[in-house]
Amino acid sequence: MSYSVGQVSAFAGVTVRTLHHYDKAGLLSPSGRSRTGYRLYSDADLARLQQILFYRELGFTLDEITEIVRDPEANALEYLTARQRQLSEEIARLRQLSEVAERAIEVQRTGVSLTPQERFEVFGEITFDLSYATEAELKWADSEGQRESMARAAAHTKEDWRQLMGEAAAWRAELLAAFDEGEPADGRRATDLAEEHRLHISHWFTSCPPDMHGRIADDFAADPRAFALVVPPSQQRPGLAAYLCKAVHANAARHAGGRTGSEEE
Repeated sequence: MSYSVGQVSAFAGVTVRTLHHYDKAGLLSPSGRSRTGYRLYSDADLARLQQILFYRELGFTLDEITEIVRDPEANALEYLTARQRQLSEEIARLRQLSEVAERAIEVQRTGVSLTPQERFEVFGEITFDLSYATEAELKWADSEGQRESMARAAAHTKEDWRQLMGEAAAWRAELLAAFDEGEPADGRRATDLAEEHRLHISHWFTSCPPDMHGRIADDFAADPRAFALVVPPSQQRPGLAAYLCKAVHANAARHAGGRTGSEEE
């Protein structure tokens, strides 16, 4: 039995334009023509279209589908196996993003509501890049420290944030002074500042042992969005992020050698 383009379009739920495109691409050409030259599709053509639409639903490109249907026995299993793996990874990623969104909703519900003016008053130039925040959530999703940090941040009052940011600003001024005055990153002044930063995190967010502090500092050196949470762009200097990272690792080595008198708060 033969079917017109319009009939096939209605059967399959695709547009006539799509069928013409498949024909032009050599993916699905009708088996016959009417006496007046119109395309006519056979039952075998409909079966091939069903196969094409199945692979399209799975996200394959037209080039990949062409390769598969050319020799299904030779190609389908390899392509389907690879696609199944990709879909599983995407599902896992979407689940993580869903958890990030759920946590963000919870923070919004339980966090302190600040007007734009209050936010500027408390945070000043320090801004939070949402893309970095999302990536950090995904990166540390299984970390107990990340969960504790989010919970404690949500519980901070406006006055807590004011005190926290005041301490951070004073520390930042000392860091910039040490850097500008040429203090060595592994010297006492810089490593003491690194230790102060580590204790600041422990006091306000989550326990931050030296090895964790090192991973945080690595992010500062590698990602400008992370470093902007510590030093706003207007106050940054070339090499400052790497300087802080080196000081943090030197402080961690100092801890490992038992030569620091600082205590966790």
